[in-house]
Amino acid sequence: MTGELDLGSCPVLRQAVVVEVADGHNHLVIDLSGVDFIDSAGLGSVVGALRRVRSHDGHLLLVCSEQRVLRVFQMCDLDRVFTFHVDVDSAVGTPVRV
Repeated sequence: MTGELDLGSCPVLRQAVVVEVADGHNHLVIDLSGVDFIDSAGLGSVVGALRRVRSHDGHLLLVCSEQRVLRVFQMCDLDRVFTFHVDVDSAVGTPVRV
């Protein structure tokens, strides 16, 4: 994703996760490296993605290096819930905990 993850754009993320999980992909990486703004709706869509993936015994990792976006996750204590990576390669190379 790029730009803003907000009320207007979060349905795109939500639908992408629904499709991936329906196709049997339950270990996902969401690349937020191009996102420079996230609001409560965006946070909700990421939390919703985590719930959907976990309900299918999956695992969700986030790629995010934008400090403003990371700070929003930290302010909501969501940095304790999600695993963040600086790039997709490091996220993909992370062993899945079962």
